[in-house]
Amino acid sequence: MIALLRSGNYVSGAELGARLGVTRAAVSKAVSALKREGYVIESVSNRGHRLLAEPDRLDKAAILAALGDHPWAGTLELLETVDSTNNLLKTRGAAGAPAGSVALADCQTVGRGRLGRRFDSAPGTGIYLSVLLRPACPPQALMSLTAQAAVAVRRAIRTVTGAEAGIKWVNDLVLGGRKICGILTELSLEAESGLVSYAVVGVGVNCNRPADRFPPELRETAGSILSQTGRRVDRSALAAEMIRELSRLPELDWREEYRAACVNLGKEVQILAPGQAPRPGVALDVGPEAELIVQTDRGVEAVQSGEVSVRGLYGYVP
Repeated sequence: MIALLRSGNYVSGAELGARLGVTRAAVSKAVSALKREGYVIESVSNRGHRLLAEPDRLDKAAILAALGDHPWAGTLELLETVDSTNNLLKTRGAAGAPAGSVALADCQTVGRGRLGRRFDSAPGTGIYLSVLLRPACPPQALMSLTAQAAVAVRRAIRTVTGAEAGIKWVNDLVLGGRKICGILTELSLEAESGLVSYAVVGVGVNCNRPADRFPPELRETAGSILSQTGRRVDRSALAAEMIRELSRLPELDWREEYRAACVNLGKEVQILAPGQAPRPGVALDVGPEAELIVQTDRGVEAVQSGEVSVRGLYGYVP
């Protein structure tokens, strides 16, 4: 069907059905399936369908060419589908995989965010990437690792697309009030020493997903680089730049850039701690361990766990 639509002209459902030897209902189902795979197809009553854009493919050769002699290039594992790139690297890490191992997938079936939330990981439109680190330090030394990753991915997006993403504390990147990226950091500790055996930093970036292709329950909160800027992203180029920036963890000088980009600062927030009623405050600063400094009716507090919601962001109404 794609070959018939590549002319750029409208092709009616009847003509497609006749040329393919199927019913118009089958054509309609096939067009819907192609749209879910990332093909941009315009369907107009009494005119038919025309192909506007095809999904870009993550290209391992292009990524490796962009990385050149980067030391992580040889560890890259590119998969069409995986349950979770974090799960994959945790398995690899437990089996002794080296620091700098990278897993990249076109689609995740059970992508996760913080607090076990689902991260919608549709095929053909995003980057779902995890990296394995072996810092050999106490877990307390990695309190800012997620914040560092947010700065690293923000830099990669800016380099490749020119877009200046904001950071919602602690692990989301946003454009135009919509979440375009989530980050999940997971640690494994050595039983005897209590030191970190390995850390896995997972990043999901919504790149080329049209606004109307998000599930209805996410359309008020989620977006993509395409939906927020109108520009499609070369996913292979962005994946390579993300790997390059993430390789600088955890030595990255992150705090000033994080503070400058943090959309929470100066805003009214709600502190949503487990088992407690929401408490209002104003976000003042980001501390050296990525804690959010909040002015509340109890005084100035450093928030290191729980959730903080910004009034008005993601459609939040207190």
